[in-house]
Amino acid sequence: MNAYPPLPPITEDDIAQFLLHTPDFFERHAELLAAVQLTSPHTGRAISLLERQVEVLRERLRQLELRAAEMIRHGQDNTSLLERLHRWTCALLAVDDPARVPDAVTGGLAQAFDVPQVALKLWGCDARWADAPYAQGASDDARAFATSLQQPYCGPNPGLEAAQWLPDPAAAASIALLPLRRAADAPAFGLLVLASPDARRFQADAATDFLARIGELAAAALARLLPEPH
Repeated sequence: MNAYPPLPPITEDDIAQFLLHTPDFFERHAELLAAVQLTSPHTGRAISLLERQVEVLRERLRQLELRAAEMIRHGQDNTSLLERLHRWTCALLAVDDPARVPDAVTGGLAQAFDVPQVALKLWGCDARWADAPYAQGASDDARAFATSLQQPYCGPNPGLEAAQWLPDPAAAASIALLPLRRAADAPAFGLLVLASPDARRFQADAATDFLARIGELAAAALARLLPEPH
């Protein structure tokens, strides 16, 4: 007589799969819902399966409430940023004298976005503004570096030349460098420097989309100081 091979032992996964695919099990054995005792991770006392399920649902609800609150907060923060950007942009559009645009860019950013330090350098300006302070002092290396930036740089102050343009370079724990271009594929004609004593203000892993928009708007306004393109 041939002996049957021994059956493999039933594992916890087997039990879990059985319960998952047999949803009416607890309908046929309702007494188990109250009889099974589990340890609550919150109180440490023994509770029933039903009580544990309620705890799990409450925890899920709490997590959803936290996520909803965070989304609302981010939405409010984004709305505030857009309002500030709008006001700054309107102020730039209202400047009728090109010579006042650099101050409107830097001073407006400092005020609208609470940036402690802002610096600006331009090169290739029209002869009418070639002697202005913002048109002086950027080396060839700084110009090449600005052109090499395909997106704003955010992070700690690495001691770059651009950081020395700030009123107080030693107080700049974090900086953002925004290249200024006429077009996305054009070389940079300037560099905008934002700095903060807070090392977390401009973090290296921060998203740069908003800063890129600021750079584009600033470049559009400051392009009035350049010679007319041929």
